[in-house]
Amino acid sequence: MSASTVAKAPSILHQPRAVWAVAFACVIAFMGIGLVDPILPAIANDLQATPTETEMLFTSYLVITGIAMFFTSWLSTRIGAKRTLLIGLALIVVFALLAGLSQDVESIIGFRAGWGLGNALFISTALATIVGAASGGTSSAIILYEAALGLGIAIGPLVGGVLGSISWRGPFFGTATLMAVGFIAIVVLLKKEAVKPTPTRLSAPFRALANPALGILAAAALFYNIGFFVLLAYTPFALIPLGLSSAITLGFIFFGWGLSLAVTSVWVAPLLTRRMPRTRVLATVLPLLALDLVAAALAIDSEVGLIVCVIVGGMLLGILNTVLTECVMEATDLPRTVASSAYSGVRFLGGAIAPPAATLLAVALTPAAPFYAAGASVLVAALIIVIGRKRLSRANGFEVDELEEAEAISAGDS
Repeated sequence: MSASTVAKAPSILHQPRAVWAVAFACVIAFMGIGLVDPILPAIANDLQATPTETEMLFTSYLVITGIAMFFTSWLSTRIGAKRTLLIGLALIVVFALLAGLSQDVESIIGFRAGWGLGNALFISTALATIVGAASGGTSSAIILYEAALGLGIAIGPLVGGVLGSISWRGPFFGTATLMAVGFIAIVVLLKKEAVKPTPTRLSAPFRALANPALGILAAAALFYNIGFFVLLAYTPFALIPLGLSSAITLGFIFFGWGLSLAVTSVWVAPLLTRRMPRTRVLATVLPLLALDLVAAALAIDSEVGLIVCVIVGGMLLGILNTVLTECVMEATDLPRTVASSAYSGVRFLGGAIAPPAATLLAVALTPAAPFYAAGASVLVAALIIVIGRKRLSRANGFEVDELEEAEAISAGDS
């Protein structure tokens, strides 16, 4: 066989209203990832915080998101997807509002952790909901989900920059307002499940990681996400010495990053996976991302060079996000909520490591060191995919018979 195939639908835009309601809320939820990017220097300056303390706004958010992800499938299969989504959105509204009212960086770090809990409940359940309700097959649903992700990540820095130019509190209040709108949209448009889902065991996501294919993809995503969040969270501090520290300037730079991510996730990723297996796409694009991060390290004293690396990085990240998510949804016969929870939990924990580690490396070594380390981490992700490619046949759209699977497992164990 040649490449993986993508199910053809009349149009990805022809979706039930409930899918659009969840997708809209996804856009707002993913805004929260890049929202604080343009205001990091302002928060550090106004609240007398160090870069490492400020980067903890990412870490507290991502650590709690990652840990909570392991338990979202257990909760959603007991109370239903709609209630889980609404609880997640409500938590984001409350904690975003509290973050905007905070008087010190420690409080914001704590409230971002609560925000991360709401984010975990929402994101993991939203992916499974869109895949289950969207027309056009799994691949079309994932492209729609990744488009929402890319759009949210693109708009987040822009909103953060525009509102942050008035006050660093503005983006938090803006997110709380938009999430309240998303809450209302899901209440009105998303119907309660007609059939109650089968409850999953609390240990199901942890057991799922023992599945060879899912374990390989989760491990690769952990190292890949380190590169992702070094580029997103550390670059604003790398741009400060070059005179690019205003919220509005950083907002536009990372708007370009997020927009390029959205474009490639929707249009370029499907184009590539129609022409080659998904694992080959990953094994090709991950080293390109590593090279981009090394280029950022070499261009550490050039504002044009760093901005170009940020935009190119966004293009590569868009492809990788979509293809990795497709692989996770197709690589096993596990329930999608379980696979999504397990994979996302590991992935976000990888992202949590990166921001404070990057600033500590910059202080201990050189400002370029975090980019070199991120490039090395992404290469590890590529190596994991290459070594484990035989276990990922199903992710490529290829079905292996029991004998071939047994041989692959035996080879891996020997």
